[in-house]
Amino acid sequence: MQLPDGERHIRNVNWIGLQTLYMKEVRRFFKVQMQTVWAPAITTLLYLIIFTVALGSVKPQVLGVPFADFIAPGLIIMGMMQNAFANSSFSLLVGKMQGTIVDYLMPPLSNAEVLAALTFAAVTRAFLVGGTIWLAMLLWPGVHVTPVHMWAILWFGLMGSMMLALIGVMTSIWAEKFDHAAVVSNFVVAPAALLSGTFYSVDKLAPTFQAISHANPFFYAISGFRYGFIGAADSPVIFGAIVLLGLNIVLGTICYLLLRSGWKLRS
Repeated sequence: MQLPDGERHIRNVNWIGLQTLYMKEVRRFFKVQMQTVWAPAITTLLYLIIFTVALGSVKPQVLGVPFADFIAPGLIIMGMMQNAFANSSFSLLVGKMQGTIVDYLMPPLSNAEVLAALTFAAVTRAFLVGGTIWLAMLLWPGVHVTPVHMWAILWFGLMGSMMLALIGVMTSIWAEKFDHAAVVSNFVVAPAALLSGTFYSVDKLAPTFQAISHANPFFYAISGFRYGFIGAADSPVIFGAIVLLGLNIVLGTICYLLLRSGWKLRS
């Protein structure tokens, strides 16, 4: 069928619409980059400074490397995941609260395209925060964050950030006010991140607590990401990579079904 001049025919994927929504989300957090990128990086770096200063001349070895080198990668990926959640959990929620949710629902975008734009915008913020933290740690004396296995850094950084971005989308759909999102952040995301082996090796825990740690998907993201820097991990790296991929497929499917149903978005 002949289309009128100037009218665009959308085939399988609305790439222009997808890019537009993605750039909208990126520009939204980048306008306040001091709050969304630099502040989280400085806060995360403070953890490293506190631990290294508190230990003083005591330099324990964990997984065959100094303690500072052990916790540094975990702090990077923890900051990435927390900020991925913060970004995606804000998007649809603020639209519902301000009455601008129609800007997400009315454009000629499929549910998968909306989900992809929100998710990858959150992942973009995560990698910006992670890169900022990494550069700051390079300048901190006594800490070595030289990449050893780049594939592990990129894969587990992507999988971990995407996992929290999808959880953030689910939270954004469910929440009706900022307090609801804060509940998930404070009572689910933060404890799961802090109790996932960021500051310790789970091999030192009692068997019961080791089993609990291995049931925490944050553990696999942090352990695999750390492997990319120090070449050692307290979990099977390939197994963790497969677990995170499978979990992200499940979370992505749930988010897609929620968006398609319009639950708490169109009603």
